[in-house]
Amino acid sequence: MTKAGDSVSASTKGTAKSADEVILGPTGRPYRGFPTPAKLDSHGPARIIALCNQKGGVGKTTTTINLAASLAGYGRRVLAVDFDPQGALSAGLGIQTHDVPTIYDLLLDTKRDPHEVIVSTRVEGLDILPANIDLSAAEVHLVNEVARETILARVLRKVAAEYDVILIDCQPSLGLLTVNALTAAHGVLIPLECEFFALRGVALLVETIDKVRDRLNPAIELDGVLATMYDARTLHSREVLERVVEAFGDDVLETVIGRTVKFPDASVSGMPITEFAPEHAAAQAYLRLARELVARGAVA
Repeated sequence: MTKAGDSVSASTKGTAKSADEVILGPTGRPYRGFPTPAKLDSHGPARIIALCNQKGGVGKTTTTINLAASLAGYGRRVLAVDFDPQGALSAGLGIQTHDVPTIYDLLLDTKRDPHEVIVSTRVEGLDILPANIDLSAAEVHLVNEVARETILARVLRKVAAEYDVILIDCQPSLGLLTVNALTAAHGVLIPLECEFFALRGVALLVETIDKVRDRLNPAIELDGVLATMYDARTLHSREVLERVVEAFGDDVLETVIGRTVKFPDASVSGMPITEFAPEHAAAQAYLRLARELVARGAVA
C-alpha cells in the first residue's frame, strides 16, 4: 500500500493474488521491470530530447531535473538546457543565474563558445546551460533572424559530441523558443498531469510536433507521454490515465510519477530528489523512468 502523498511507480496498482496472476501497473498493462543500463564504453553524440507541454505546472522541470540526474547516475553524460525564462531548472539544480552568461547569450551570438556558459552541477556527469528572465526577450530579438527556428540546434551542435543525452526544459507555450527546441530535438517527451484540463491541450501540442516534423525537422519523433502527479486514491486520476492510454497507446510510458510533497522540498534544497531522498518512491520512479527510456532506445 502506497502511503498518502507518496509517489508511485508502475508497480503500485496491482497485487498478485496467486503465482499465475499478472500484476498490472497504473497504465493497465502488465508490470515489467527494466534492467539496469550497461555502462557505456564511450560518450556521444548526444540524443536531444525536448520536454514539452504548453500547459504549465505539469512536471516538465521536475522531470528534467530528476531524469537528468537519474541518467547521470547510470553513467550517462547529460546536458540539461534551461529553455524557460522563469529559470526554474537552474534554480532546482542550485545554479546561480544572476549576472552570468546564459543560454540567451548563445542565442544572440551563435559564434560564442557554449563552454563559456555551461555550468557543472553537484551531480557527477550532469551539466546545465542555465537561463534567467533575459530569455523572455529572445523571441523579440530572433523574430527577424534568418532560419530563426534553427538557432538552438546550431548552438547544441557544438557540444553534442561530448554528451550522451541533452534534455531541453521548454517553457509552457508553443512560441518560437519551443519551436526552436523541437527543431533541435530528436525526440519529444510529454509530461502530462493526470488531470482533465491537462488533456485538452495535448492535441494542439501533437499538431505542432507534426508541423515541425513536416516543415523543419523530419527526424523528430515522440519518445513518450509521461503521466505525472498521479494519485491512485482518486477516481479522477485513474480515469484520466485510462483516457491517456486510450489516446496514445504504447506511447504512454509504463512508469508513472505520483504526487508527493518531496518534490518541492528537493527543489528548495537545489537537489534532484534522487539525491535529496534516494530511497523515496518518487526517486525510485525517476530511476525507473531512466531505465525505461534506455530500454526503449530513446537514450543510449
